[in-house]
Amino acid sequence: MSSKKALKLAQKKAFAKHRSNITNNKFELKKKNLQNKFNKKKFF
Repeated sequence: MSSKKALKLAQKKAFAKHRSNITNNKFELKKKNLQNKFNKKKFF
């Protein structure tokens, strides 16, 4: 594999990881917000 090809592949991989981190964080925030809402409803 040429260094150019390896570099491109590494860049793609890093970007994909970055994107998945963003989407995972969004879902985790939504889950936390939902849990907080349910907890507040139970107490009040």
